[in-house]
Amino acid sequence: MEYKKLGNSDLLVSEICLGTMTYGQQNTIEDASEQLDYAVAQGVNFIDTAEMYPVPGKAETQGKTEEYIGEWLVRQKRDQLIIATKVAGPSPRLTWIRGENHRIDRPNVEQAIADSLKRLRTDYIDLYQIHWPDRYVPLFGAPNYDPANERDSLPIAEQLQVFAELIKAGKIRYLGLSNETPWGVCEFSHVAKQLGLPQIVSIQNAYSLVNRVFEIHLSEACRFNNIGLLAYSPLAFGWLTGKYLNGIPANSRLALFQGFGMRYEKSNLTEAVKEYVEIAQKHGLTPAQMALAFVRSRWFVTSTIIGATTLEQLKENLNAVEVTLDKDTLAEINQVHARYPNPTP
Repeated sequence: MEYKKLGNSDLLVSEICLGTMTYGQQNTIEDASEQLDYAVAQGVNFIDTAEMYPVPGKAETQGKTEEYIGEWLVRQKRDQLIIATKVAGPSPRLTWIRGENHRIDRPNVEQAIADSLKRLRTDYIDLYQIHWPDRYVPLFGAPNYDPANERDSLPIAEQLQVFAELIKAGKIRYLGLSNETPWGVCEFSHVAKQLGLPQIVSIQNAYSLVNRVFEIHLSEACRFNNIGLLAYSPLAFGWLTGKYLNGIPANSRLALFQGFGMRYEKSNLTEAVKEYVEIAQKHGLTPAQMALAFVRSRWFVTSTIIGATTLEQLKENLNAVEVTLDKDTLAEINQVHARYPNPTP
């Protein structure tokens, strides 16, 4: 396991981050503890969660993921682990999280961090992330940006001031973004430098063989602002394992949560996945190992977020750290990408 510095922070994070959004929905507290123990034993020191987890979000399970991690965390050496969580942004659907107001303002953020600290049973969060922007941006498979959808949003300077106070109070150490755009990255970075407020050290966005949009503009914005990518959905909701090529298996996420994977119902996705699976098999790899190894190989990726519903899946995914893709394999991957560029959002 390799460790990389996250942005301009002093956090050295493992190249694999354990994602936990299934804890409390598809995984029991015993499952969660087993996965966490195994991941840490393999060298993972970076664990990611969110106040709205597990997903799909609903009132009766909200916060359970953090609670499960907290039950495990109190038995660990806290200073040897890097815990990341997220505050939910505005959403008309998540009425069970502090009512209808999810603005990234002082009352909401202060309540969110207090609740997360209590559930996680810790005194501080290493990396606190804005789960999605306070302002309007197209999210989770939505079509192109439309100015007609713009809404009132909290100035970025005001958002950063709240986090500055929490950092000063010792409740969080560093700040990250998630589901952000190049404009958002640059504006947060510019305002922070201009006003002497906390710098953004990370961005958590989707990135995979079938979604390489990050490469186009965000990679440049993050490079010049020294922001590390925490790549989520590196297996594209399980598509890149190949398991959906012959139908939807029972107990898979697409079977259990109809409609949740709609962002992957795009043209050319199946064709692209078939070709990627063939490349993996040709080179003696599982499709998941090749997909994860590809994400790890990108210069702008600091850590790859993996999640699993079974310990067997977790073991296979963690074994990907032993895989390095050669030039021939990468060339074949890029040929497929040229034919089917970014079939998922």
